[in-house]
Amino acid sequence: MLDSGTSMSCPHISGFAGLLKTLYPTWSPAAIRSAIMTTATVKYNTEKPMLDAYFTTADPFAYGAGHVRPNSAMDPGLVYDLTTRDYLEFLCSLGYNKTMLQSFDPSYKWQASNTKSSGLLNFNYPSITMPKLSGSVTVTRTVKNVAEASTYEARVTQPNGVEVTVEPKSLQFTKAGEEKSYKVTLKAQAGGLPAGYVFGELIWSDGNHFVRSPIAVAATV
Repeated sequence: MLDSGTSMSCPHISGFAGLLKTLYPTWSPAAIRSAIMTTATVKYNTEKPMLDAYFTTADPFAYGAGHVRPNSAMDPGLVYDLTTRDYLEFLCSLGYNKTMLQSFDPSYKWQASNTKSSGLLNFNYPSITMPKLSGSVTVTRTVKNVAEASTYEARVTQPNGVEVTVEPKSLQFTKAGEEKSYKVTLKAQAGGLPAGYVFGELIWSDGNHFVRSPIAVAATV
């Protein structure tokens, strides 16, 4: 019997997340999600691109982060982590007031300035999505080293019509638990973007680990 869809993927991913939590009890849910997402593959075992339900080449909106690889996720190299405060400040940027936020965490120190944050733009998620690119936009991400000391280099596949710049292009980690931030600038090229979304990817690699994040960009309508 062959079955598919979220009814099958949810229990499989939940079980795998539980195994990772057993292996790394101190990891946050965000770190576990990051390990699963950034080590996934977007190719079949034959090395051919994944197809969607219509048997055409799939994109990240069809396969998400890709097909999970449990062995790779147990040693992801780097993870994108988030704290409770990160989630609360994101909700604050959406207009949640002090009373609403403190219903989640009574100790949360609400400030009016928090509402000026860029919301999801700089939310430390292991993917980058820009739905209305006009000119150029810069986003910030932070990665945590969960392996031994190593140096990672950025590799970029640019979406069609988009120039992608990563600074710095190299991240050197001297110990486990160390965090480094980087910026990604997305700039619409002179010819403009095609209609709809275009896709690329950013991979941080030290030659042993390959930490992949999809990039999705659409022009301003």
